[in-house]
Amino acid sequence: MNILFLESHPMWIYGLPNGFRDLGHNVKISGPINRRKLTGIIKDFKPQLIFTMSWGEENTAKWKQECIKECVLKAKVPHVYWATEDPTHTDTFTLPYVRYVSPDFIFTICAKRVKEYRSLGFKSDHCDFGYHRSVHRKVKPNPSYNHTIAVIANGYPVKLKKYSKHYRHSSIKTLISPLLKAGRRIDFYGTNWDKMKPFLGTRIPKEWIHGYLDYRNANKVYSTSKIILGLQNHPTQLTQRTYEVLGSGGFLITSDTPEIRKHFKPGVHLVTSKSPADTIRLVEHYLNNPRQREQIALAGQKAAAKHSYKHRAAYMLQVLKKNKII
Repeated sequence: MNILFLESHPMWIYGLPNGFRDLGHNVKISGPINRRKLTGIIKDFKPQLIFTMSWGEENTAKWKQECIKECVLKAKVPHVYWATEDPTHTDTFTLPYVRYVSPDFIFTICAKRVKEYRSLGFKSDHCDFGYHRSVHRKVKPNPSYNHTIAVIANGYPVKLKKYSKHYRHSSIKTLISPLLKAGRRIDFYGTNWDKMKPFLGTRIPKEWIHGYLDYRNANKVYSTSKIILGLQNHPTQLTQRTYEVLGSGGFLITSDTPEIRKHFKPGVHLVTSKSPADTIRLVEHYLNNPRQREQIALAGQKAAAKHSYKHRAAYMLQVLKKNKII
């Protein structure tokens, strides 16, 4: 099939699209869109399936939504939207977007939202994040990223202030705050960590904050650092970085949630912490036992293999055929 993704962000163009390529499909990434460009792409590429996803540069502005709606409807090509911002932004973004653009099918990372979309008249199913080895695989250790403990994530101080009961608060207080308070260095990659004192309880030293890291370089940190701390956003679903850290052969300490235990075995594929004291204890133990770290990281990498985007793409096509979208 010819499959067109209306997307430009590195976080999305190197993941799911590559899963469809692995299955032998012809995939095109639109890059930044406008009406003239999209009309030309559809005319020349002749897609049989069009994907939009997330909440980003190619679907936020109203004029871009109008462009997507008009061009896709005119082309009469099935349009699938992958809602990767659920459940936090279901009401603030996903619902307004799908109500206006009217995709033919909605996949969501939040299983509990499927019923809601169906009640609104949308065909829908659940499809989780994954990873692709083109950007998340084990690589030779890089001295530039040789950290004892590392975090790759954005701080999101505005979102945390707005959503005071968001699970990310708990994940931060369990995984990051106790180590900082104990004086243990953590190297941070991502935006706004210099603004996170109200949520961490302490200020991060400037030399520990490295700012934005190109998505394609994240696996260098995962492959080189001794411990990766993986924040979770919800107890009922996993972050994309969970799969990406494991796929890159990283040693992951993350929150102890039902969803983690559903897909991976703590102490075998990764390590989970239930409390701040637990985090301190686990970090000390595994820093003193490098062989155990290596064994767990290797087992985690093998366990993550079934969560590749090739598997996700195959599942999506199966569901779309079952629902007679394609």
